[in-house]
Amino acid sequence: MSAPIVHGWCPGALRPMASGDGWVVRIRAPLGRLSPEQARGIAALSAAHGNGRIDLSARANMQLRGVTPDSHAPLIAGLTDLGLIDPAPEIEARRNLVLTPFWRDGDATHTVARALTDALAAPDAPDLPGKFGFAVDCRRAPVLSDISADIRIETGAKGGLICRADGAPGGVAVTPGTAAETALDLARWFLATGGAPDGRGRMARHLAKGTPLPDGHSVPPAPTAPRPHPDLTETGALVALEFGQMGAEDLAALADLGPLRLTPWRMVLIEGADRLPDLPGLITDPNDPRLRVVACTGAPGCPQGLAPTRPLARALAPHLPNDTSLHVSGCAKGCAHPGPAPLTLVATGPDRFDLIRNGTAAGHPAQSDLTAAQLTDTPAILTESL
Repeated sequence: MSAPIVHGWCPGALRPMASGDGWVVRIRAPLGRLSPEQARGIAALSAAHGNGRIDLSARANMQLRGVTPDSHAPLIAGLTDLGLIDPAPEIEARRNLVLTPFWRDGDATHTVARALTDALAAPDAPDLPGKFGFAVDCRRAPVLSDISADIRIETGAKGGLICRADGAPGGVAVTPGTAAETALDLARWFLATGGAPDGRGRMARHLAKGTPLPDGHSVPPAPTAPRPHPDLTETGALVALEFGQMGAEDLAALADLGPLRLTPWRMVLIEGADRLPDLPGLITDPNDPRLRVVACTGAPGCPQGLAPTRPLARALAPHLPNDTSLHVSGCAKGCAHPGPAPLTLVATGPDRFDLIRNGTAAGHPAQSDLTAAQLTDTPAILTESL
């Protein structure tokens, strides 16, 4: 088994990434929100210039698949008309921002996210690694604590806001007016202290080396809320998609229901909706077993995928206990779920998987060389020692 290729950056719209089914073009919707007109436009562009398959990423972005070198330019022209393209690739790359989908106009999350978006587009913004990102979640009980991010603006344990480096137990107190600049100062500190040698690096890894933070990062964060599930919320209807993928026709149907907010849980929040929609392809039952599995594109859609992933994940989902989740990864990179999972199956070759418990796709296996047939015939293999 050869090691997977680590690109060190994520695809964008202006900088697509090659995959097994063509180029992947990632749309970073401003503030994670699409108007109905923008969503309908993306659906039409996906069908016209891609293969009509659309993914939601773990960073609340939308990815169009099957784009070709010839179709990329007209796709970008269409996205530009929709107001979804940054002025330059470096601005697009820096605008790696996730915010809770439960914000309201003018609240702290909305205010901070807008200020941070503007600051990251400024000429003096730091030149950060491609995977370096920010999370903004200023609600009383944050929900983004397990989402990949390097700098977090969140609620403190005693109220107020803090800016916290990922991997640190506490942060520094900020206000909605100072949070964005404090976050960029922390990003500059990360670069100045050697956090990104050769242009790559993550905050938690930098701190784990023993790098001391500046003084004042001592305010603990507020306790986190459970990960959301499909339901009606105070800001709209939250619905899920199997493996975070939909067709262009599904997106067009969702657009008819209202503005859409993208989430890092591969769910969509229909802004202002007061009922769960009955549309094909949506998961609205919070007990649906498919909500307990995460799977990347896998082979053959991803050139680094060593085996198909989603058929196996779909088959195993009904056999998982309600309180257990499974990550099925096509390679050791674990793109669909970078953090540890209770159960991880990672492909090591065609129809060969390692089983890892409470670890990442790059972790040490508890069992090796399992086949898809073994797993589906005897799914108790997964949980026999839990």
